[in-house]
Amino acid sequence: MIQLPHDSNSHKELIANHKTEVIAARLQLAHVHSYLKDFVYGAIDGAVTTFAVVSGVAGAGLSNNVVIILGVANLIGDGFSMAAGNYLGTRAENEQRQKVRSMEERHVAEFPDGEREEIRLIFREKGFEGELLEQVVETITADRTRWVDTMLREEHGLSLETPSALKAATTTFVAFLLIGLLPLIPFLAMYIPGITLSNPYLLSTTMTGGAFFLVGAAKSRFVEAHWSYAGLETLFVGSLAAGLAYVCGVLLGKIA
Repeated sequence: MIQLPHDSNSHKELIANHKTEVIAARLQLAHVHSYLKDFVYGAIDGAVTTFAVVSGVAGAGLSNNVVIILGVANLIGDGFSMAAGNYLGTRAENEQRQKVRSMEERHVAEFPDGEREEIRLIFREKGFEGELLEQVVETITADRTRWVDTMLREEHGLSLETPSALKAATTTFVAFLLIGLLPLIPFLAMYIPGITLSNPYLLSTTMTGGAFFLVGAAKSRFVEAHWSYAGLETLFVGSLAAGLAYVCGVLLGKIA
């Protein structure tokens, strides 16, 4: 039998992560909602859209004043739009979850035998049988909150987390502003006495490219992709958007 080589350090880390106390701490943290995803996607959108505006203006050969005016307008307008969309979407999900919870609580109160049978069928599909199945059903239905939570997860496929719509929107907006501001920094810096840049667009491109890669690498935490691949993918998409905007600027430059 051929044994595949394995990384001893990763194996030790795997063993350490499955100690009882570590598992308990990890499960406890799982109940705390993270807004990192809102930050990452807000940052990606901010960098892509703002740099696309900068590229379009640069392609048209317009002045730095135009770059700043359009860039800042994009930052505020698109950033608020994305934050508002995240707020409304998160709020809608929370309201849907609460609606289903209220419905299940009513069903449990008015028709407990039918709801108990649903629990039985759900766990029978998972492979539980006989006395063990009845013990599982009895344990779950002995607590009303646990009972309803189980119905939300297993029957409706809903998460029990209830993120704050306001925090999600604020995180997205802040990320959009912080990362989306990077493409504009070289152009803004030229208004500081003593600072002269021969090619602010080149510096803007370099800074934004780095931001694309780093934010994309951070995105890998939420997708099944290596951080380097996720970083290069985001860099490619952002560069493509900027390239298209630059070409449009060149083609339409004479209009301006």
